[in-house]
Amino acid sequence: MKLGILSDTHGRLRPEVAEHLTGCDHILHAGDIDRPDILERLEEIAPVCAVRGNNDWGSWALRLPRTRKVTLGGVNFFMVHNRDDVPWNLTGVEVVVFGHSHQYFEERVRGRLWLNPGSCSSPRFGRGLSMAIATIENGVLQVEKIAL
Repeated sequence: MKLGILSDTHGRLRPEVAEHLTGCDHILHAGDIDRPDILERLEEIAPVCAVRGNNDWGSWALRLPRTRKVTLGGVNFFMVHNRDDVPWNLTGVEVVVFGHSHQYFEERVRGRLWLNPGSCSSPRFGRGLSMAIATIENGVLQVEKIAL
């Protein structure tokens, strides 16, 4: 299974991002989508699991949860936009996907992967653009940082 993991598109889906997502089985978006047509375009590529970010407003955004748990390929994910909003109880969660800072972050803490794919549209504080592609085989997740 191949996953595209992104965050902070801020109303812009760059062609190179869409290109990297081609062939993905699912897309995880950690919020700050900004416009509903971005989700529609992503859905044309693969099914999307998304959460609402602090810049997602309007009736379309209210349909998105602030947090979300999803199991893909036997791996349990917890999604949230801002890492500060992660609850203490993460029983059974193997991967926490978050955004907000526009900075790529990948770290294993006590067997749990914490992953921020960075922003794939709006660089901030001199940081580059990034996203992640993950593969799951036999319940094992491998993540590749994609610098854009």
